[in-house]
Amino acid sequence: MESERLHAYVDNALTAEEQRAVEAAIASDPELAEEVRAYKAQNEALHQLYDPVLAEAHDLRIEQRPLIGRWLALAATLILGLAIGFVVRGWIALPAAQQTIARQAALAHVAYVPEVRHPVEVAAAEEQHLVAWLSKRLAAPLRAPTLAASGYQLLGGRLLPAANRDDPAPVALLMYENGQGKRLSLLVKREARNEVTSFRYSQDGSTNVFYWIDGPFGYALAGDVSKEELQMLARAVYQQLNP
Repeated sequence: MESERLHAYVDNALTAEEQRAVEAAIASDPELAEEVRAYKAQNEALHQLYDPVLAEAHDLRIEQRPLIGRWLALAATLILGLAIGFVVRGWIALPAAQQTIARQAALAHVAYVPEVRHPVEVAAAEEQHLVAWLSKRLAAPLRAPTLAASGYQLLGGRLLPAANRDDPAPVALLMYENGQGKRLSLLVKREARNEVTSFRYSQDGSTNVFYWIDGPFGYALAGDVSKEELQMLARAVYQQLNP
């Protein structure tokens, strides 16, 4: 079944007859049911990321629509804001309690890991270009750690927007995958504090996160793996960046 129809089903944008047809297909196909579950999890993550912006007071009229329509409306609002010379509340205005790189990592992981065709913007086949591009955007030399010894290969990466106007640094996302299809998300962002911190741990639903600050960068490694495995992987990342 085409992904467009599944997205429309998740967004409650189908007719009653179309919805019944999709539900019948899901009931008979476990892989399709898992794909729908992943899309719903992705929708929830995107809601957590962008609903605070949609709820803010503004002079533009944006109707309440299914998620895809609401995201397009948000994108139009941001583009218009740039065109007339102002920033829309720091791009993504998350509540203060959620403005940590750990929270960003968990949300980004849930949002992008379910993607089958487009989990990253630049694939690992263009790793040199990817690292150069992200280094330029972060205004500091970035490295892509190798986790092959732990069974994970680099899939690629993407650039994420800043969390809020008080912390305008863009965020780089590197994604890794093992032979069983498990994925890891490594977030890297510039930090104002030029220091070293010990590993810290947080959990958001089924996603575990280890995060730390080292020199100019803050790092967060997120994954739906055990705390023990993720800690081992985080230490592998740290050791490669600090030989």
